[in-house]
Amino acid sequence: MSSPNDEQQILKLFEDGDRALITANLAELSRIFADDYMQYDEAGKSFTKQDVINNLKSGAIRYIAMISTGRKIRLLNEHVAVVHGSESDEVEQGGRRFFVRYIYLDVVVKRDGRWQIVASQLATSSGNERENGPRDS
Repeated sequence: MSSPNDEQQILKLFEDGDRALITANLAELSRIFADDYMQYDEAGKSFTKQDVINNLKSGAIRYIAMISTGRKIRLLNEHVAVVHGSESDEVEQGGRRFFVRYIYLDVVVKRDGRWQIVASQLATSSGNERENGPRDS
């Protein structure tokens, strides 16, 4: 059975992920994303965990600020949860800085006693001027 503490652990995982994306903390992101992590962006392009890390490492994308504008955690059982919500990000990509608003659905799994993100599906909210590229949490 899942515990009330699971929801707090998942919330912390996402908060840690936001901070790690802004600071490009690759070691922290490696902990947060499962090795088999897959992300699909708003155009349907897929990114693996290594793709996300490489894009941050190379500077192809940089997150200046991230503001969660809504996040709901649904524990499906003791090992699986779905997190959906929205966020507003300030991003730098291709020499341009812009704002983007996302809605997302993430799947998190508890393995060996710790939660990790295993899958993400992203969609942009209306009014975006964002070019294609990954959002990472």
